[in-house]
Amino acid sequence: MLALQAVSHDLDQGWIAYTSNRAGSFDIWLYRPQDRLHVQLTRGLGAEFSVPYWSPDSRRIAFIGMGNVVHLLDTATLTAARIDQIEPYTLLDWSPDNRSLVYVKNGLIVVYDMFTHRSYTISEPGASDVQWFPSGTELLFAAPDASGITQLFRMRSDGENRRQITRNMNGPLHNVRISPDGAFALYTFPGASISMISTVDLATGTVYTLEGGPLAKNYFPSWSPNSRNIAYSATAYEEPNYYSLIQIDSRTGQNQRTLAVSDCFATPVGWSPDGAKIAYLSGCGGVESASQLWIVDIREQMPVNVVSGGRITAVQWSPRARRLPENIFTSLVYRVSFPYPANWRQVSEERYEGADGFFQVSAISSSDPITEVCHAEAFHPLMPYGSSPTIIHVKVQHQDACFIFPSADQPAEMNKQSALIVRYPRPVQIGETFYNYFILFADVNHIRQMGARLSFL
Repeated sequence: MLALQAVSHDLDQGWIAYTSNRAGSFDIWLYRPQDRLHVQLTRGLGAEFSVPYWSPDSRRIAFIGMGNVVHLLDTATLTAARIDQIEPYTLLDWSPDNRSLVYVKNGLIVVYDMFTHRSYTISEPGASDVQWFPSGTELLFAAPDASGITQLFRMRSDGENRRQITRNMNGPLHNVRISPDGAFALYTFPGASISMISTVDLATGTVYTLEGGPLAKNYFPSWSPNSRNIAYSATAYEEPNYYSLIQIDSRTGQNQRTLAVSDCFATPVGWSPDGAKIAYLSGCGGVESASQLWIVDIREQMPVNVVSGGRITAVQWSPRARRLPENIFTSLVYRVSFPYPANWRQVSEERYEGADGFFQVSAISSSDPITEVCHAEAFHPLMPYGSSPTIIHVKVQHQDACFIFPSADQPAEMNKQSALIVRYPRPVQIGETFYNYFILFADVNHIRQMGARLSFL
């Protein structure tokens, strides 16, 4: 039953993904703040260096795991696809349309398309930290200029129209991160022992440097969802131990605040989707890695320990999933209603289609248990869901239900069709026949949202 819970989203609180060995080996876990629910997403795929990167719709997580393999994890089906092998700690960044992943490998910028399962490359020797602009048509990245000094560049995602943004003279730039609105970027410089945070206005090239902490050791800078503030870990020292201050500042500096203290030398930080809270790690106790996940509310500044146990090495809070305009489909024949994208058009009484997906409704007349009904649909002799579909049993409106997700070898003409089968609260008569099950067919990218809000009439 956890599979459905693992993707039902509170738009303000979201989920916190973290890397931990609390079950023995390092894997990706989810924590839901509103009810303290834990879900283990992977088993034996993670590594100590794994950092989870959320897609903008909070549906998928990309990470580099065991063997330096890049995995794309679907939080609905709990399936993981292996797409490449790259250096640990390489930044992975999702396109705004959730379709493509971009990263750097061996002096190449790689753009991997989730739909076609194909990638293309752009030669960019020395590049790092490649990311999408919010437009989805341009990339930001760091790379050496002609004199070998690291600068920030932007170019179209096809490799054309490459332009230099910065005129940096301070040596290497690290941890480059574009702001959610695409107007600024931040970076740290010049290295690890001394690490300052600067921001740059991408339109003018103007650079601002934040004051930072007392030892000039500022790590893991992270943009707030509204692009106005930056949270980071600032190392401090009090005999005999190092610790870190959880601080925030405005993107141009001069508004520094300390929110909490971690007993770790440094800790990653993550903003809640509404920008009101920050997650960070603590519980190092004089050793190198953390054992606790904490949350601090920016307004109250009362830190709360929400996870303890094992070692925790990374934390990423899910973004605010954007709600698109929607209509409500209502059928008195099938006795159901659910939302669908407002730009889809009706093509028959039971089917609606749009450029990015479709749905169709029907019913099943069967007295068999739902496990048998779901298996019969998933493994139909014509293999509409491919040779090895995934069945996930859930509850919808307190009724037994199942999602059927296609395997990678699903026929292309099925347009990524998946299905949701739900037992009716009471049999529904259509014509002369009584039906015990409702079935919704829809593309894999939309069926979860529809199913989560399906209602019986």
